[in-house]
Amino acid sequence: MPSNPLAETVASLLPRAKAELAELVAFRSVADFSQFPRSESDAAAGWVADALRAEGFTDVALLDTPDGTQSVYGYLPGPEGAKTVLLYAHYDVQPPLDEAGWTTPPFELTERDGRWYGRGTADCKGGFILHLLALRALKANGGVPVHVKVIVEGSEEQGTGGLERYAEQHPELLAADTIVIGDAGNFRVGLPTVTTTLRGMTLVRVRVDTLAGNLHSGQFGGAAPDALAALIRVLDSLRGEDGSTTVDGLDATARWDGLEYTEEQFRADAKVLDGVGLIGEGSVADRIWARPAVTVLGIDCPPVVGATPSVQSSAGALVSLRVPPGTDAAEAGKLLQAHIEAHTPWGARVTTEQIGQGQPFRADTSSPAYRAMAEAMAVAYPGESMQYAGQGGSIPLCNTLATLYPRAEILLIGLSEPEAQIHAVDESVSPEELERLSVAEALFLRNYAAG
Repeated sequence: MPSNPLAETVASLLPRAKAELAELVAFRSVADFSQFPRSESDAAAGWVADALRAEGFTDVALLDTPDGTQSVYGYLPGPEGAKTVLLYAHYDVQPPLDEAGWTTPPFELTERDGRWYGRGTADCKGGFILHLLALRALKANGGVPVHVKVIVEGSEEQGTGGLERYAEQHPELLAADTIVIGDAGNFRVGLPTVTTTLRGMTLVRVRVDTLAGNLHSGQFGGAAPDALAALIRVLDSLRGEDGSTTVDGLDATARWDGLEYTEEQFRADAKVLDGVGLIGEGSVADRIWARPAVTVLGIDCPPVVGATPSVQSSAGALVSLRVPPGTDAAEAGKLLQAHIEAHTPWGARVTTEQIGQGQPFRADTSSPAYRAMAEAMAVAYPGESMQYAGQGGSIPLCNTLATLYPRAEILLIGLSEPEAQIHAVDESVSPEELERLSVAEALFLRNYAAG
């Protein structure tokens, strides 16, 4: 990166950023309090609030949101008459899955092969550190030229909508001219990317019941209706022969017209095993950015170890449906529930419950903020131009903010490039990406203020 004062400042602050990220990663802040203690999330929220106060933010507050978690808000005043920019991140994280499967402990930041490992390093505790670095660089080089609001969510990964509901109840709180969501990522390391679409999501819990209780498979198997077998059949009905999502009444034919994603690159990014084919049809970008995708997240049934020769009387599953822009997540959820109920065999009793939902999002890429970001990224990533990409994941707050503030420009950047392996074991962040994106965000704020 060519020498410039902002870049030099960010580079000098990187060791401090690493130490701070290590402190933040150490909190086991999973917002599922049936698995992880609430005290861990509360402590992480307190850490974020203290960091904002130390940077001169006023009106720092821990917001009690309707889902029982806390989001952290702060305001940093800029010059009189300046524009207002909202910076977003979240401090809650996904569970570590199999802790024994991590090369190093998930809640201990560890440097290895030029990357920093730990749960939340990229998604999205690193996003909060990115914002701090950008603001510190500006303060050291003439000051922050805009009014800054920061909101750091406490339950984004759970999809329970706490911050969305709070924002709807207090619409003035997060109002801004532009919103920078630090929870996306570059298409690949070193290629500056702004995410312009997000798929929404609906979560449905399914339960199938067939018998008053389990039965001996030798005595009753063959005639007694097996609830687990019924569940397997209905879940299989959600995919076509090629693996495409096939929910009755849900369109799955849309095409992506932006940055393309080769199958070879996707196989490498997803670490698909040799000889295993990809599922679905159309381009990879069509499949992961423009179309719905169903995933069975978990099944309640006896584990192999300790299983008995029984016909199962009950079985359950949690099903996720990713919803592309142009499709209403609530309507998609109803279609999913109706499909499951219609395809449950043998007259088995089935119940479905929607337990989480987030709407999809599409940005306006013709806005002044996008031009300011493109100029900033060209400096932070010499020789590269800003690319537009989609993201298969969901950030439910985006659509809420777009609805509340229809004139606000929304940009999605972040540290979750493919090598980060967010939501998986051995999540990591590239310190070089943290450095370059922090410079890009600082330059963006300066460019936007001057525009």
